[in-house]
Amino acid sequence: MRLIFAGTPEAAVPSLDALAPSDHEVVRVVTRPPAPLGRKRVLTTSPVEARATALGLPVLRASRLGPAETAELTDLGADLAVIVAYGGLVREPLLSAPRLGWVNLHFSLLPRWRGAAPVQRALIAGDTTAGVAVFRLEAGLDTGPVLASEPVEIGALETAGHLLGRLAGIGARVLAGAVDRLADGSAVAVPQEGEPTLAPKLELADGRLDWTEPADRVFARIRGCTPEPGAWTTTGDRRLKVLEAAPARETPRLDPGVVAAAGRQVLVGCGEGALELLRVQPEGRGAMPADAWLRGAGTGAVLA
Repeated sequence: MRLIFAGTPEAAVPSLDALAPSDHEVVRVVTRPPAPLGRKRVLTTSPVEARATALGLPVLRASRLGPAETAELTDLGADLAVIVAYGGLVREPLLSAPRLGWVNLHFSLLPRWRGAAPVQRALIAGDTTAGVAVFRLEAGLDTGPVLASEPVEIGALETAGHLLGRLAGIGARVLAGAVDRLADGSAVAVPQEGEPTLAPKLELADGRLDWTEPADRVFARIRGCTPEPGAWTTTGDRRLKVLEAAPARETPRLDPGVVAAAGRQVLVGCGEGALELLRVQPEGRGAMPADAWLRGAGTGAVLA
């Protein structure tokens, strides 16, 4: 088949790698334009564009799929369009332009966690199972019938960044199989069943830690917000990023937010139990081990 591939971040690259050398022909890669990254805000091409260029595939940069982009993509006469975390909406008439429409690889088991941040929201909610789903794209938010899915167990210490990397590899394999079945006519689309939950994009405020919550809930938020948008708290009037933490066992009783050293451990009290801080980043400084930060902050530090 003639394929259009739309994607932007690193999580979409394994899917492009799976489709590019297949029996199908990727006739255009659609990705968002370069974005400013890092402290110096250097304009940087998307990971998908970088990979497409290395593979010798033609690229269309588009922040939105308007009339001009719709005309260009329609003229390609594609059989199928595949979208993996592109970051923009596909509307009619482009939605119906390919002979077999559009399919989307989503990093959840639909209808749970429809939306932009399924992996992060699953971890914050304390889910123990995640997954991938390939579904037919339609006008609603991630509502189309599912062509293929695969559950994945979440590791007890796994962060959103690590889990998304695993799901990207698994999803690429599941997506490639679904595309092959669409090509030979054996694909079966099954309507979504169950109560939907929504996964809106995380904002900076979603990363703020509430130490009055039980330790397992605080740890779940840290995992879900790592690496983006980042978990954080405050000490005095300064922000402190929590880059890495771990569950703490058999700890002394600490009030919520109170920080204490226990041997080589740096512990912070929660509403129930405590967490061990491993790596932090004080405002305006680089990342450092938590014990180095505590030596500078002094005993009696309180996080809020």
